[in-house]
Amino acid sequence: MNEAVFQRLEYDKLKEKMIGYTVSPAGRLLAERHKPSTNAKQIRAWLNETEEAAALLASGASVPLSAMEGIDPFLALLGKGRIYTEAELDQLLAWLVSIGQMKRYMNNKRMIAPTIAAYADSMNDCPNLRQELDRCIRYGRLTDQASPDLGTIRRHLIVIEDRIHKKLDASLSKYKSALQDPIISRRRGRSVISVKREHRKLVPGTVWDESASGQTLFIEPIDVAELQQEWQEWSAEEERERTIILSRLSDEAEQYKYELLQNREAMASFDFMLARGKLSLSYDGQPVTLSQEPFIKLVEARHPLLGGHAEPLNVELGIGWKQLIITGPNTGGKTVALKTIGLLALLVQSGLLVPASPQSRFGVFNHIMADVGDGQSLEQSLSTFSSHIAVLKEMLHSADERTIILLDELAAGTDPGEGIALSIAVLEELLKRGALTGATTHFNEIKKFASGTTGCMNARMAFDSETLRPLYRLEVGEAGESHAFAIARRFGLPEHVMQRAEKLAEGRVEIRLDETVEEVRADETAVVERQALPERAELPEETNNSKEKTAAPAYSKGDAVWIYPLKRAGIVFQPADERGEVIVQVQGKKMAFNRKRIKPYISREKLYPGADYDMDIVFDTKENRKKRKLMGRKYVEGLTIETKPDATGE
Repeated sequence: MNEAVFQRLEYDKLKEKMIGYTVSPAGRLLAERHKPSTNAKQIRAWLNETEEAAALLASGASVPLSAMEGIDPFLALLGKGRIYTEAELDQLLAWLVSIGQMKRYMNNKRMIAPTIAAYADSMNDCPNLRQELDRCIRYGRLTDQASPDLGTIRRHLIVIEDRIHKKLDASLSKYKSALQDPIISRRRGRSVISVKREHRKLVPGTVWDESASGQTLFIEPIDVAELQQEWQEWSAEEERERTIILSRLSDEAEQYKYELLQNREAMASFDFMLARGKLSLSYDGQPVTLSQEPFIKLVEARHPLLGGHAEPLNVELGIGWKQLIITGPNTGGKTVALKTIGLLALLVQSGLLVPASPQSRFGVFNHIMADVGDGQSLEQSLSTFSSHIAVLKEMLHSADERTIILLDELAAGTDPGEGIALSIAVLEELLKRGALTGATTHFNEIKKFASGTTGCMNARMAFDSETLRPLYRLEVGEAGESHAFAIARRFGLPEHVMQRAEKLAEGRVEIRLDETVEEVRADETAVVERQALPERAELPEETNNSKEKTAAPAYSKGDAVWIYPLKRAGIVFQPADERGEVIVQVQGKKMAFNRKRIKPYISREKLYPGADYDMDIVFDTKENRKKRKLMGRKYVEGLTIETKPDATGE
């Protein structure tokens, strides 16, 4: 399980929602680091915690979670001899108060959430430290009761400040004519009056500042200078006493380092568990059964990102069958069904409730792998097909009975004939390894493989043929149709185009080749090979039993034959010569095989519309056919037709 799978199955979107539900930095960090587990004991513990957290939240009570603002930096500096500020100690006090509230809350909720309530037992609100902080700090400032000396110093400061103001009030009256404004202000920590520059000599004292224009001077009158000096001395004494008190409180906090770290861990765990509960409630998650056996049974399951209006999914893997091949029209919900299976498995192994009936059951899987989407990468220069192959390689490397493999659009991105063969080979290998596999496809050959293979099952997405609308309901046991023509009509393709497509699909007309219409040529050999592919149990087998010898069959140009060495079908290009060599076209190549190495498969009459069917469409290139047609009409100097020499199939 890696980040690529999380993105393909949209697990990362739900994880982001869970992270957003946390309220503290430490809780957020736990959510960010959280990943699905493969340990059944750990998963059961997570599921139990999440279920209890959801029950707490559903009871309507407000959980006194702490956002722990400023606590992480505070705890990071513990043990380093730092003297904390009043604001930092005030934050510590508020946090210790919330710790006490959380302990009392969880103690009252043991009937609802006995497991997570036990986390509160490890919390310590440090009553002695909390009481001392509460005595010494109010609203981020040391109280007068923090120490006897601090109270004495502050009383002296109040008395001196009162005397200074009285003196200054007297100066305002005494030097009224020289003042710019009749107000008292402070400059550089001194109380001053504003005097016009031209009247400077009328007000004896010290100039501490001047206005931007230079027309106003801020003067400390000489008759308050002595009082101001005394105030400065008491203010410095207050600062020394403040440092002593803060140092003492910081040392006391240091003594509770272990308890404070334990509190942070427990509060972060509460935050994370409740975030899991909030996420589960957001999509109406329910507890499900965790099984020791590697299988999945979904009952009334929904994709958590689609809301309550999504059609419920009922499906199983690993009980009656290991592989489920899902077919049906595009936009019918095949990919959503795959994603739902994989995503819910990831959620369960992450300890989250899932939007499904409690009757649903999940095994624990070591690998949950998905190839959903085209996977094309500009950065890595990967085509759609190449990206699928890269993912398949990883899947085959890891696949075992505790692996879920999800494959969207089998045989897509390459030649259908080769893609189908490769897909069936991959499905056979996955079945051999016991991996649970869910796959979607449009190809009949893969549907036939599923219907004729033990351990494999077809399923289809229901489609209303009257309204031409998908029903998004998975029906297990039957293969579905793509309904391409019906959907194309629904979207308004011209009727004459649709009628032509239907005739071509049924083989009732041949493709016209002329100079006025752009030539459209299908590789009919590949079509014959795909359409004629038999059930696996019916594949012809080569025999050397002399007792069963019969007369050598005669072959005609256009007959389909089964080629034993290649284990596939081909089309006869030239019948057998005197040596018994038959030229057969396979995938556009003409190869020679001894007639003992081939067997009649499908006669020409069953493959092509009539006896006068132009076989050049099958055996010759478009370019050569154009040249031959032109030569039939007139002489063209320098015009030649090239044919490749036949290859041998021995």
